[in-house]
Amino acid sequence: MLIFEKSRPGRGISALPKCDVEQYTLPEDDMREADLHLPEMAEVDLSRHYTELAKKSHGVNDGFYPLGSCTMKYNPRINEKTASFEGFTQVHPLQPAETVQGCMQVLRETEEALAEITGMSSFTMQPAAGAHGEFTGLLLIKAYHLANGDPQRTKIVVPDSAHGTNPASAVMAGMEVINVDSTPDGLVDVDKLREICRDNEEIAGLMLTNPNTAGLFDPNIREITDIIHECGGQCYYDGANLNAVMGWARPGDMGFDCVHLNLHKTFSTPHGGGGPGSGPVGCKEHLAEFMPGVKVVDENGILAFGKADSSLGEMKNFYGNFLVVVKALTYIKMLGRQGIPEASKNAVLNANYMMNKLSEKYDIAFKPEVCMHEFVMDIGRQAKETGVTAMDIAKGLLDNNIHPPTMYFPLTVHEALMAEPCETESKETLDEAIGVFLALNDLAYSDPEALHAAPVKTPVTRLDEVGAARHPVLRYEF
Repeated sequence: MLIFEKSRPGRGISALPKCDVEQYTLPEDDMREADLHLPEMAEVDLSRHYTELAKKSHGVNDGFYPLGSCTMKYNPRINEKTASFEGFTQVHPLQPAETVQGCMQVLRETEEALAEITGMSSFTMQPAAGAHGEFTGLLLIKAYHLANGDPQRTKIVVPDSAHGTNPASAVMAGMEVINVDSTPDGLVDVDKLREICRDNEEIAGLMLTNPNTAGLFDPNIREITDIIHECGGQCYYDGANLNAVMGWARPGDMGFDCVHLNLHKTFSTPHGGGGPGSGPVGCKEHLAEFMPGVKVVDENGILAFGKADSSLGEMKNFYGNFLVVVKALTYIKMLGRQGIPEASKNAVLNANYMMNKLSEKYDIAFKPEVCMHEFVMDIGRQAKETGVTAMDIAKGLLDNNIHPPTMYFPLTVHEALMAEPCETESKETLDEAIGVFLALNDLAYSDPEALHAAPVKTPVTRLDEVGAARHPVLRYEF
């Protein structure tokens, strides 16, 4: 029931203190023609309404959340504690630099830590999310080519297994996307990439994540980035899957020139509706002169703000989502040099444990002996033999208090379920989830109609998702 439907005229909260400032009335021209439609409720009803909504939500703190490629990590409470310090919450972005030295140190130390983890030279915290970071990285590449007198370099190579935001970001940056196929084992087809790039002076660069969306680390990664560099392009690393390799392998060492990171994935800051997110962008030295926003520099022991010589401008007001950066730095310092690679190791261990257990009844796409932080189940056989699809399995998981894996992605697997059990999940949790997956497979063969009807235990049962996508209702009609 919506809050507007619970509203009753005349009800409200009368416990607020009397206004202690002079009231100001806007000029008539600035006034609304009609009053705002605001709900009228008693405090107790308002409290119950939001508590009821919270109970209907599912987050990492509610249960298993193996959303592949989204890295739904637990958000440590210490992150929230440090981000609530008044020294961070009660500052203004226009304060003089000498009055916010602590905040500037946070930005500087985070930049240095991320640069070391990724093998980059410089970072900007301005981008507000992953796709925003992609867009920023592509603008860096574009600015680099324009500065070198190569305006014709407007084509970006993107693998067919890439995140959907990759081609979208390239188009937004005014570039043309060239698709490169995957091999039968799920990796970039190096021969086709070489053919695309041979004597091609229009190639601006490559967008790639490694490990890829099938959870596979590409053993040809240095050959891939060398091919792009040999034809004059730049290599962009989508950091969505960095949780699998942080502390073990660095994008900079793989040959990438710039990278975005998802602080709300790899570095444990809130994700999704609990955000905001943050997508810092790092780059090698030859791209640093084009970086957006300001950079914290040390001037004789005093931190100050500097700007790149040929900065491409501002990607967001001021310094990005600063409190998200505070949370990420807390996580980095809490784990330290030993904890960061240990987190990656445990994420990979959990994924391989779950993949091997589920392979007893589920087909694993591309049949890797070892996956990285995530793996893809192919439900095509079940769909053919029982009529139960990846969507049906996902709906069945909802009835078992498990958030479904990513569905129908990557696009190279028709009936895909991509699962990512993060490093904080215990063996007991994994075993319980594995049991549910195996039971749903058995149910597909014994009673497929039960899965066609799922979910039946959730507040809202199976929805008309096609109708909702084609005819969305985006506002409440009074």
